[in-house]
Amino acid sequence: MIRHGFIKVCSATCEIKVADTLFNANSIIKSAEEAAKNGAQVIVFPELCVCGYTCGDLFNQRILLEKVLDAISYLCEKLKNNNSLIFVGAPLEKNGRLYNCAVAINGGKVIGVVPKTYLPTYGEFYESRHFTPAEDKNSTIDINGEQVVFGTQIIFEHSGEKLFTVAAEICEDLWIPCSPSIKHAAAGANIIVNLSCSDEIAGKAEYRRDLVKMQSAKLLCGYVYSDAGDGESTTDMVFAGHNLICENGTVLAESELFKNGLIYADIDADKLEGERRRCSNTFFSGADVSGYERVKFTADIPEGDIDRTFPKQPFVPADGKSLSERTELILSLQSQGLVKRLKHTNARTAVIGISGGLDSALALLVTCRAFDTLKKDRKDIIAITMPGFGTTGKTLTSSVNLIEAVGATFKKVDISPSVLQHFKDIGHDSEVLDVTYENSQARMRTMILMDTANKTGGMVIGTGDLSELALGWATYNGDHMSMYAVNSSVPKTLVQHLIRHEAQKLGGKTEEVLTAILNTDISPELLPPDKSGKISQKTEDIVGPYILHDFFLYYSVRWGFTPEKVRYIAHKTFEGDFSFEEIDKWLKNFYRRFFAQQFKRSCIPDGVKVGSVTLSPRSDWRMPSDVSPVDWLDDIK
Repeated sequence: MIRHGFIKVCSATCEIKVADTLFNANSIIKSAEEAAKNGAQVIVFPELCVCGYTCGDLFNQRILLEKVLDAISYLCEKLKNNNSLIFVGAPLEKNGRLYNCAVAINGGKVIGVVPKTYLPTYGEFYESRHFTPAEDKNSTIDINGEQVVFGTQIIFEHSGEKLFTVAAEICEDLWIPCSPSIKHAAAGANIIVNLSCSDEIAGKAEYRRDLVKMQSAKLLCGYVYSDAGDGESTTDMVFAGHNLICENGTVLAESELFKNGLIYADIDADKLEGERRRCSNTFFSGADVSGYERVKFTADIPEGDIDRTFPKQPFVPADGKSLSERTELILSLQSQGLVKRLKHTNARTAVIGISGGLDSALALLVTCRAFDTLKKDRKDIIAITMPGFGTTGKTLTSSVNLIEAVGATFKKVDISPSVLQHFKDIGHDSEVLDVTYENSQARMRTMILMDTANKTGGMVIGTGDLSELALGWATYNGDHMSMYAVNSSVPKTLVQHLIRHEAQKLGGKTEEVLTAILNTDISPELLPPDKSGKISQKTEDIVGPYILHDFFLYYSVRWGFTPEKVRYIAHKTFEGDFSFEEIDKWLKNFYRRFFAQQFKRSCIPDGVKVGSVTLSPRSDWRMPSDVSPVDWLDDIK
């Protein structure tokens, strides 16, 4: 893999002078050398930049076309030691016709020419006055005595890495319904470059940004858009050099308007290829990709680290407004899922075990929303707190306070006597604090909940979250089981934000108790408290920090990254927060548990999907329960 599949690209707008091909060539060379020095493997310049887009009827002058060819020859000579794949825009003549072209240069040679397909002839544009649209099939064109492939059906493929594939379209090609890039992507190009000369008018930058973003999303590709800027004629138009680099609907880099220069980004070709594999039955259907030629090129692997950064909490939006909107939407999804299930089963009550922890608090809040929607009395929510051997005063108090604050029916069942009797029944020594000691409590609680639901004509609402499912951190047929699991696709790092959002919305006594719960250590409370009465069994001390596990889960399941790549980006992202040794330790633990605990996920209850990652065996994740993890663990080594 090239740096774990990351391809460094550059969108460049350099200073030009209209019709001064030598000045423009030197300007291109200077920018290309700077970009290559900074590690760019693909460098894209604007449309017709060798001479200028605004030449007008000078395009019909023989001297201009000859000087363009001289400039291309000069570019090749000066860039012969530059192994980047460089695209420059130039008008080229073929069989008496003039074409608006993207010229691909690599290692001092022109390796392909892509003509523009769609020529705007409306408003301020008059391209059909000078240019001919691209032909249907590839042919060749003479460039200074060399025959070069010419056409729109070209994939530029790195000679050493098949994940690194590039195709080109030009300006208007993007703006029309059936862009050439659609076929390029279906033919295997995962990076699309666009050489553009899009004049600036009020509101156009926003539209352009959205257009490039959505094209990259629709085509599951990286999209490198290079726009003309300072130097083009301002006789009737102004050009702002609005450069964009997008990947699968996300803007990775964007230039400042009216400021020539270079922008860079690392496009994750491995991620794009994985997403295409996932959607392959629809992504590659319908498009006719016959006739494509694959042209090999070389590009040096940049030294040093990638520039790209990754959010520490990929399930949680970074900005406050998006986070607020996301949390409200997820709470609505959870509650609406439960509304449908309550109506369908004609359940009279909802039964929930309240522990004083995060997950049960969220499940109770969601159930309250569902009951409010159905105009059902919250007294029909039977919230049961079931203290046992590990329950602390703090969590018990939080449980009682939360149930009272939301207006549910409070019930307390001390499970200690029942569990001690159970130990006698199965011959277990209550002084042995092993897995039997812990799981007997969890299963006793589940039995109480299930039987209470039967008695009251209700259903048990599950509390376990996505992170616990991934790690198998649940007692099989204990807290693992319910009648509807409202949190099953909500990761632990997001649970906290959902509770905080609802706390701020509800205010008063409810906000006070939810804040106390947010400030409580995460624990199953199945082992006795310490001598001071505080929680002795802290989940993150045992399985690892949830901020790491949710990070591992997102990139391994959502994007299919290799363990070594997950490790690489985790080291980069959490440097200073965790040592590399800590990250490696918990990453290995994640994969061990993820594989070993699949049998629990194979029979989980129904639960609503709220995000892009879910481990339900009925929807997104199908995996045998007895798969060997050896290759995944070896990859980390």
